Amino acid sequence: MSANGLLLSDDLIFTSRVLGTARDLALPFRVAKSADALLAIARAQPPAGAIVDLSNPGLNIQVLVAELKRLSPAVRVIAYGSHVDTATLKAAREAGCDLVMPRSQFVEELPRSLATWLSPEK
Repeated sequence: MSANGLLLSDDLIFTSRVLGTARDLALPFRVAKSADALLAIARAQPPAGAIVDLSNPGLNIQVLVAELKRLSPAVRVIAYGSHVDTATLKAAREAGCDLVMPRSQFVEELPRSLATWLSPEK
């Protein structure tokens, strides 16, 4: 079975971009607009990878990453956010995200890296 991914984002533009890329690569993806919704989906079927928009309202990245890793220790958590919000990017790294990047880098790498982000290899 192919790897499956989760996306936490309430931004329609970025959601469309990720889902379009996933569709082009034949990768199954599910979307959640809140961390609670994402965790509910992950409990039903632990993902191979989760992409997290760090600007999601009310996001506690430490709690989210800890719970995702508890559900599936091999899950890869990729986070992106504003390049000027260095404190949030740093918090995501400290929370245990496998990859943290500014939004512009995320957009640039998405087409060539999405399948890799969902691979079980770190």
